[in-house]
Amino acid sequence: MYPQSIQRRLITVSGAGKMSAQPDVATVQLGVVTKGKDLTRTQQENARVMTQVIQAVEGTGVPRSNIRTVDYSIQPQYDYIEGQQVFRGYEVRNIVSVTIENINQTGTVIDTAVQNGANQVTNIEFSVQNPEALYQEALSKALKEAYRKAQTIAQTMRMQLDPSPIKVVERKQEGVVPLAQTAVFSAPTPIEPGQLEVEAFVEVQFQVYV
Repeated sequence: MYPQSIQRRLITVSGAGKMSAQPDVATVQLGVVTKGKDLTRTQQENARVMTQVIQAVEGTGVPRSNIRTVDYSIQPQYDYIEGQQVFRGYEVRNIVSVTIENINQTGTVIDTAVQNGANQVTNIEFSVQNPEALYQEALSKALKEAYRKAQTIAQTMRMQLDPSPIKVVERKQEGVVPLAQTAVFSAPTPIEPGQLEVEAFVEVQFQVYV
């Protein structure tokens, strides 16, 4: 306890912490797009090719539970000839999202899918299996930085710092952001996962005494 004659003041400081890690999970969207005038046949062909793609991807070691449909659509296609709309056929699109836990297999999975009929490859994303643990480390760094700032202010102003904060506000930034790409896999299709960075921000209020 501090004597009542001592004046109490409040200071507010901010802190930031960063952690980076090599990604260990890849997610990619693989698609099969078929076109034809007969809708039933076009759908059947799409289903046949997509089944072939999924089985081939499973053959690389990706479990079926890591493959899910994210888009399926049927669109009529038209040409415009001399101002007239002329029916050309149907486009059937089937897109699956594949989560690859053995990240070194990313290039192989993509090549295998393409070789077995996939004609769209989009949205390759890299992440870590436990991003929350990475964030907790960044948050710890942010709090330590805030405390160091408070110590510096108190010492410089010749005040005494109460090390127990009276208020902590977490400014959480959602998601994991990519850093510069640094790694290349030895696969037929080279894939560069780079590194991922997690940041944490805090505002902390301390009491100081003069």
